[in-house]
Amino acid sequence: MEPNPFAPEFDDLPETIAIFPLAGVLLLPCGQLPLNIFEPRYLSMVEDAMAADRYIGMVQPRDKTIREIVDNTPVFETGCAGKITAFNETEEGKYLITLTGICRFNITEEVSGNRNYRRVRTQWTSYREDLQEKKCLDLNRTQLKTLLKKYFELQDMDCDWEAIDGAPDGRLITCLSMICPFDAGEKQALLEAKCCHTRAELFMTMLEIAACEKEDCCSHH
Repeated sequence: MEPNPFAPEFDDLPETIAIFPLAGVLLLPCGQLPLNIFEPRYLSMVEDAMAADRYIGMVQPRDKTIREIVDNTPVFETGCAGKITAFNETEEGKYLITLTGICRFNITEEVSGNRNYRRVRTQWTSYREDLQEKKCLDLNRTQLKTLLKKYFELQDMDCDWEAIDGAPDGRLITCLSMICPFDAGEKQALLEAKCCHTRAELFMTMLEIAACEKEDCCSHH
């Protein structure tokens, strides 16, 4: 995978970062995540990020049944920092931003502040390789497309097959991992995969399991 044009030097990653807990949303290094920001505390978070290094950490709440994220909602300890690479303000005062994934991090502790959003102290060392150029994954495209066709049919999703054929392996797995509607635990497993090879294998396994579960369900009717 080509190097991330927005990636900083490892030593320039911040010691603390604002976190945005969002259930079922996955950001991966080099991935692009559009977000519609309207809650006052997260408007403040975006404003502060824009005035500083433009980094926001995406994390998932541990309890997938939670609808409303409150101040003490437990979150997974591994997240992914994104940099705001596109920013628009709407007439209604909302912010439409795009986060480009930079590097994963582990939360070491929460830090208190005078703002109403959460900040954490970060440990980046485990994910130093996120900032480096990756070798080609050498995906089995035929197998991937077969599984994707089944999965997209099950989910009633449309797909741009030309875009899939034209995307490099690494970018393709990153994009598919982010857009496929896996549950929070599965998305977290994709985030925490040791490397892009492991993530690609895990992604293919998840597609297979989803297809098998649907077939088993149908065969019992």
